[in-house]
Amino acid sequence: MIRISIDAMGGDHGPAVIIPALVAVATRRSDVRFVVYGREDVVRPELNKHPKLAEITEFHHCDFAVRMDDKPSQALRHGRRHSSMWRAIEAVKNGDADACVSAGNTGALMAMSKFCLRTMATIDRPAIAAIWPTMRGESVVLDVGATIGADSHQLVDFAILGTGMARALFGMERPTVGLLNVGVEEIKGQEEVKDAGRLLREAGKMAMDYRGFVEGDDIGKGTVDVVVTEGFAGNIALKTAEGTARQIAEYLRAAMSRTLMARIGYLFAKGAFKRLREKMDVRRVNGGVFLGLNGIVVKSHGGADAEGFAAAIELGYDMVRNRLLDRIEADLDLFHARRPPSSRPTELADDNNE
Repeated sequence: MIRISIDAMGGDHGPAVIIPALVAVATRRSDVRFVVYGREDVVRPELNKHPKLAEITEFHHCDFAVRMDDKPSQALRHGRRHSSMWRAIEAVKNGDADACVSAGNTGALMAMSKFCLRTMATIDRPAIAAIWPTMRGESVVLDVGATIGADSHQLVDFAILGTGMARALFGMERPTVGLLNVGVEEIKGQEEVKDAGRLLREAGKMAMDYRGFVEGDDIGKGTVDVVVTEGFAGNIALKTAEGTARQIAEYLRAAMSRTLMARIGYLFAKGAFKRLREKMDVRRVNGGVFLGLNGIVVKSHGGADAEGFAAAIELGYDMVRNRLLDRIEADLDLFHARRPPSSRPTELADDNNE
């Protein structure tokens, strides 16, 4: 059985969306069990609507819920030990759950996850990895918001983390990896990016197939399986892609309803438009995985509906089922065994996640 801990108070809609999402996942995954944390007065009424779900769910009452506008420091100060978010994360640490899923405050979730689970031994900072639809299928893109201004060693760590996720999610032996840059030539870009490229080239044969620098349009093309960048650029790229998808969808809706002939043409092409809509549906790839921690935490979009939150849960399920942490640890051990001790900084950078 795979046990998923749920912060039922996170997100814009709370239990009204989260509980139906659990029902959807339980229908598709017979070996899943849930450990749910939240306020009893709002969670129990929703849970009682689904007796079969209640049979596979362990519920724990929590008085406190982290708000979407709380600063990470405030969330840690007031929500540590007793908030639904903290207790869902702590369940992973204590072995009561295999993965945690929350739609709550991203900064607070990252801060609590780092404080509770800690980073892996050789990781300076964690990263948030997103699944990105491409012309070739799907790619892993990281970091999309956890670490702003990553140095070359952290970018290398992100490449290893993303490789482990691609291997676990896509079943690849050696995923292709690229560093996001302003050009593919080795002389272009910031020094941190160029230095990270050098380190990856010198690493020799590993679980990844490093392909060099990639540009922004390569993300959608699916040029590589894993795209590595720091959190500032990654978050802008993610939000731009989401906005562009909504913009194109709105253009299509307007164009198809403008004239009678357009509406008739839509009827003939309805199947094609349905496939396009499914391909552009952001709910299908909802969920960012916090990589580099001693446990699996998945962040759902705060405004996700039931199907979107279900996708985030199933992402966590797949990471557990395919032994994500074991793969990452093996890749990290292999990479650092080949590096001279002097090539890595002895002091960790200050945390800028807040």
